[in-house]
Amino acid sequence: MPQLTPIATVVDHFDIPLSTLHYWERRGLLTTHRRGGRRCYDQDQLYRIALIKQWQTTGLMSLDEIATLLTARSSTADWRATVTTHVTAIDNHMRELEIARHYLHWLLTCSRDGDLEHCPGYRSSVTLPE
Repeated sequence: MPQLTPIATVVDHFDIPLSTLHYWERRGLLTTHRRGGRRCYDQDQLYRIALIKQWQTTGLMSLDEIATLLTARSSTADWRATVTTHVTAIDNHMRELEIARHYLHWLLTCSRDGDLEHCPGYRSSVTLPE
């Protein structure tokens, strides 16, 4: 019999609300075992929980994207396409954030303190309709 970890230990260890684990189970992302009527997780499911949490936080993936990746391993679906699409979206967002960061730093140096729509540098960067 595999070693099973009680749900309370999982909640504490991964700092995940109990309701989140229940939701992931309802979505089919996790499989639990029962011991004494309580949910427990085997080692493979613990790794899966860690992976889901990592994909949500560092990969900025939605549960739908995560579900696609988790099911793609055992189907003909191309998980690489999902990851590639997500990387492209992150790259685009990073470019947008870099532009925003540059612009905000630039505003801090504008000589028109508090009158930013009249900042000469800003006005020179905007194209207006003719």
